Amino acid sequence: MLRASAAAEEAGVPSSSLVCEGFVGQAGTTSAGLGMPNLPLAKVPGHVDVQTDDELRTNVLDVTVDDVIGNLTEQPPQAQALQEPDPREILFEGTFEEVNRLFMENGWSDGLPIVPPTMEKVQEFLAFTDRDPQESLGRLLPDNREATIWNVAVNGVMAGCRPEYMPILVALAEAMADPRYGVEHSGNTPGAETLIVLNGPLIKELNFNYEQGALRDGFQPNTSVGRFWRLYLRNVAGFLLHQNDKGTFGNTWRVVLAENEDAIRDMGWTTLGEDVGATRDANAITISRYTGGNVIVSVFGNSADQVLPYLADSLIKHTGWELCFTVGIATGTYQPLLVLSPVIAQVLAKSGLSKRDVQQWLFENARITAEKFEKYIGEYTNFVPGRRKLSDMVRFGQAPKIFGESDDPDRLVPLVCEPDDILIAVSGDPLRTNCYLFIHNGMLGYTTPSGIELPADWVAKLRVARNR
Repeated sequence: MLRASAAAEEAGVPSSSLVCEGFVGQAGTTSAGLGMPNLPLAKVPGHVDVQTDDELRTNVLDVTVDDVIGNLTEQPPQAQALQEPDPREILFEGTFEEVNRLFMENGWSDGLPIVPPTMEKVQEFLAFTDRDPQESLGRLLPDNREATIWNVAVNGVMAGCRPEYMPILVALAEAMADPRYGVEHSGNTPGAETLIVLNGPLIKELNFNYEQGALRDGFQPNTSVGRFWRLYLRNVAGFLLHQNDKGTFGNTWRVVLAENEDAIRDMGWTTLGEDVGATRDANAITISRYTGGNVIVSVFGNSADQVLPYLADSLIKHTGWELCFTVGIATGTYQPLLVLSPVIAQVLAKSGLSKRDVQQWLFENARITAEKFEKYIGEYTNFVPGRRKLSDMVRFGQAPKIFGESDDPDRLVPLVCEPDDILIAVSGDPLRTNCYLFIHNGMLGYTTPSGIELPADWVAKLRVARNR
């Protein structure tokens, strides 16, 4: 709505964007990112989803209508554009404590102490890329600020990364700027958080943890690179709490998940990176936003027949409103991630199953009734106006045929549109029978891969870095 309003104002046509009360601050900061900090807004008091028709009518007539009339008939006040400092400008000199106080007061930190990004430290990071420091990697909404090699290095320093992580950080910024990912949705109300999955030789070269304790903080590369993502969202994209980050509850940033590629190769399976487009043994990252996750504890059995029903049951139990990304808001964008511990993946492989076989089995067996599916997308929520039945949506061309094979409300339908939409990774304690399931935020943080580009003299530079 705000982008449409901005286009209208640019064309000289007065506009008024209706905004629920809880999103007025977000609308203001988004308007600034669109280059129009005084974009006319009309407040709708409260939240429309929990108001009766009479309450909504009263609020609109008493408040919203007056705002709309004023926006369409009065010239908005002239807004002052915010002038940002030059990237190489020295903003402050002081002690560690003084620098951190400055960053905290200006909202440049995630609430934890940062490593002061001195020129010397930034240059150390820039030494691990052959690319120009001022090269633009794309513009990031909502602030519409350029992602550059320079500000990647600055935020990498702040996050506590080592300089040799720089190639990964650049790949992350490129993925963040990729339109497929949809960084502009990073502040949506479910509070989903991005998971970074790493593949390739860099896992071992940079000492990422991919065994016991995967997804736990405590290993510098996994932890600091994960923290970099959230700092970059804050400082470059511009997502700030109580402004345009509207997560109702939110998640803390996630540490990097590195796959156990030794186990994967022993089984003859492919890595997640290969599944989404990387070549074999390539260094690559895959990002996707997940609304939450849960451990699948003590998976029992020595065959696929024993193990798979438990995994399917977990996929069913933990998938709810996110089904609107299977059919509803965006067809075919729901992609949950199942992380198998190596020992469970080996049980499946020894049963003669490829990863594709596992995906196919889960697609065919992790199913719910059409009636329950319809409740999640149209009765419990308001994602499908009119509470349409799946069979009707198929007839209208809004859903794949598999969802409308009959009108029987008790028929079973899949959770995703294709078997490949159930992503599978292998990591964690090699000798524990636990798995983990991440529930996906669909197109609002869609699964996006990015290759990692190493500098020409990577081996020599890495050797020097290890001796620091």
